[in-house]
Amino acid sequence: MYGRVKMYNLGFAVFTVFSILLAVGWMHGAAGALYLIGGRVCQGVGSALLMANSSAILTDAFPINQRGLALGINMMAATSGSFIGLILGGVLGPLDWRLVFLASVPVGILGTVWAYMMLEDRSELHPARIDWWGNVIFAVGLVALLVGITYGIDPYGHHEMGWTNPAVLAGVIGGLVMLGIFCIIETRVKDPMFRVPLFRIRAFSMGNMASLLASLGRGGMMFILIIWLQGIWLPEHGYSFSRTPLWAGIYLVPLTIGFLIAGPISGILSDRYGARPFATGGMVLAALSFWLLKSLPVNFAYPTFACVILLNGLAMGIFSSPNRAGIMNSLPPDERGAGAGMVNTFQNSAQVLSMGIYFTLIIWGLASQLPVSLYHGLVVHGVPVGVANRVSHLSPVGSLFAAFLGISPIRSLLGPSVLSQLPHATALYLTGRKFFPDLITAPFKRGLDLAFDFSIASCLLGAACSWIRGKRYIYGDGGPNAEREVFDEPDFEVAQSEVITE
Repeated sequence: MYGRVKMYNLGFAVFTVFSILLAVGWMHGAAGALYLIGGRVCQGVGSALLMANSSAILTDAFPINQRGLALGINMMAATSGSFIGLILGGVLGPLDWRLVFLASVPVGILGTVWAYMMLEDRSELHPARIDWWGNVIFAVGLVALLVGITYGIDPYGHHEMGWTNPAVLAGVIGGLVMLGIFCIIETRVKDPMFRVPLFRIRAFSMGNMASLLASLGRGGMMFILIIWLQGIWLPEHGYSFSRTPLWAGIYLVPLTIGFLIAGPISGILSDRYGARPFATGGMVLAALSFWLLKSLPVNFAYPTFACVILLNGLAMGIFSSPNRAGIMNSLPPDERGAGAGMVNTFQNSAQVLSMGIYFTLIIWGLASQLPVSLYHGLVVHGVPVGVANRVSHLSPVGSLFAAFLGISPIRSLLGPSVLSQLPHATALYLTGRKFFPDLITAPFKRGLDLAFDFSIASCLLGAACSWIRGKRYIYGDGGPNAEREVFDEPDFEVAQSEVITE
């Protein structure tokens, strides 16, 4: 409606402004937490403006035979930036959490200025009315669903998780109902936010389904690998809990390297041979990498672990840029902005859902064995029976996130009052690098296996969807074998007969 580059530039500016506001946060406690959450939501608005428009801008700017390469480089940049941020956060976080947000400011300022000066908008403006009903219902439905999933891993009553919480059930079920209503509305308004008829294009619909399944399979993986490293492996190899956030990022670098190598190369090849063989093969390789991760012992040898996560990064790189190029090539030029936004919505929503599923499976595995192990371990080392019983019945969620934040879980669970009553050597041992990692290893492995089984299934289903997309299809190619493309307003009809078989 207003130009893709304008919205992209605005995204940089919005993200930068709220990075500054977050960095100068002055409140503490609950008010400070709400301030951070609100600031992050507004940062998310800026990020959405960037992510939803970048693919469309690149598709407009590059010819058909270079789009895979362009989108591969774009994803390579985004992925490398994420991991640089992960390591930078590990360095800056222990000094002052505000520095984590402040580090984004110079990058945001440079990006804002550069984008305003250099980017050229090659899209055509199409004045339309904003789909207010669609926007509101979609926002309410998606937020309710994702909030419900988030609180599903929070303890409720005597349960380790909140899936029996009426509020969680209301959020999940109500969110799904609202999204169903949204789909009906989008087929009946003149200028819909979601172009539902685009899903009649097989390359678009199957590409989106493959992307959603890939995000489901890998979205929670990063957090689980970090907890695996920070809660068990790094402490057992001599790292204090306070140092684990930085070193977890460093030890996960092979994952990024794999993506950086495979993304552009697979993009170049997909420009010539189409998306299907690379997107399908990437998902099969990803499933293999998850099976290999499942086969590793919890206290693994790092070179083996590095090779497996390198394979996972290669697999995701092989999948991502060809899949995105295949989706964008299938769209008519005036629908690229809407289509790219839809792709990112599916991908990011699936990542949040994946985290909920991953943590649910991990906590389920922990809850079956950890309470008994924790109780006996604490009692043997002199912790009063009543305290040990109380602590052992707390949800494992607290232990997981304590490890994720670089805090000794046992120190967090027992508190200074209990630890001060124990002999100094005992307190040091309980809060040190050995006790908690040894205790959690077997229960964590059980949950880890369940989570990786889920990822394997998601990736194999994603491979099937990638194959079903059909052979190479480029909208408007005009060749003798091009499929018939009809987009009549206001009905916006789409029909397909056969695909390009160059």
